[in-house]
Parts: sequence; C-alpha cells; structure tokens
Amino acid sequence: MSNKILAVDTATENCSVALLVGDEVISLCEYAPREHTTKVLPMVDNVLAQAGLKLNQLDALAFGRGPGSFTGVRIGIGIAQGLAFGADLPMLGISTLAAMAQGSYRQHQAEQVMAAIDARMNEIYWGQYRRQADGDWVVQGSELVIKPEMLITQLPLSEGQWLTAGTGWESYAEQLAQLPVEAVSGSVLYPDAADMVHLAKYALARGEAVLAEEASPVYLRDTVTWKKLPGRE
Repeated sequence: MSNKILAVDTATENCSVALLVGDEVISLCEYAPREHTTKVLPMVDNVLAQAGLKLNQLDALAFGRGPGSFTGVRIGIGIAQGLAFGADLPMLGISTLAAMAQGSYRQHQAEQVMAAIDARMNEIYWGQYRRQADGDWVVQGSELVIKPEMLITQLPLSEGQWLTAGTGWESYAEQLAQLPVEAVSGSVLYPDAADMVHLAKYALARGEAVLAEEASPVYLRDTVTWKKLPGRE
C-alpha cells in the first residue's frame, strides 16, 4: 500500500509543505521570514486540493522537528499538532539537518553531506550524513550545537568528498574552512518539506510515528523548555 504523508516545516526562514502520495510529491516552498503563521495553512490546503485528498485520508503527518529557529520550530510543531489532533493522525518528527542532506541529493546527487545551520550566538547546528543503499540517511556521530572553531574536536572520520549545505557555511566560512575535510560548496541553504516526506516514509516504516500529544521538537540547546498544547502535558 502506498504511503500518504503530509510534511510541514517552518523551522528556518523557509516555509514549506509537501504531500507524498505513493511515489509522487506535491510541494510548495517559499522564503518567508516571519510570515510562517499566515502562509503554512493555505499551503496545506493547496497541496491537499491538488491531490484531491482530505487530512483524515492520510497515513501520517511529518514536521520539521528542528534544529532551527526556536520560534519557527514552535510554530511548526504547534500547527502540525493541531492538524494531527483534528484528523487523528500519528506524527513523525524529521531532522531539518537530515532534510538538507536529502535536498543535496535531490539537487546534486550528493551522498555525503555536511549540514550547518547558523544558530546565532557564534554557534552552528551541525549534522554530517551519509546516504545508504536504500535511499535513507545515517548521521555520522551526532547532531550538535557547537562553536564552529570547536567542531574539529568532534568531527568523525570524514573520508571522501562532502557537499556543504545550510546557512552556517556562509556565516562562519573562515572557521569552517579549517576543517580537515574535502568540502565542496552546495546550493541547499534551508530544509524543505519536499525532502522531509522522503525521510518520513523511512521513519514510518521503522515504526517511529508517535501520537500527536507525544510529538516534540529538537532544539539541541538544553536551556530551552518546550510546553505542549494546553491539557496535553
């Protein structure tokens, strides 16, 4: 049976929605800082209308779980939870860093990707990914929030050529240029829900779907507290 998965992401400056129906992806993506709350629901309605589907006909709802902007991540998970509660759908949290790795494959056929999002405060959100034979991705080491000049102490073995993705490479170009890796500049700056639905089908097959009240973000910074919807603590 083919999967029908909706993905929503507002974790960065991008606002994106995508619908996977079997092997087909219907997606909308717009660079829209500070406009996520007004744009994302009309995007959801649009992709569902194009597919001729209603929310309650889907198998799962995926969301960009972070890391990213604290406000953006909260908006995304709040909207996704509202949709999931209304349609009684399970939820799948998808890494924004992994989504950029998949985006790099979609655009450049890259199979080794180093993703870095500018986390402000002289730090980056970092994830290093290798594509597997089945099309899924595996993180090398772990996702981090780290000062770019300290990354060399955490970098796992990085043989071969790696494509860069994310805003961190431009924001901290001098520091990241010191990494002992063969890095090639890529064009993916932000995560896209079109890539999240690809990752979501693997997560669904692995049994990673959770109830809407159990969905949670990943900030990487431990000082941030997340509160679920009222009555769902």
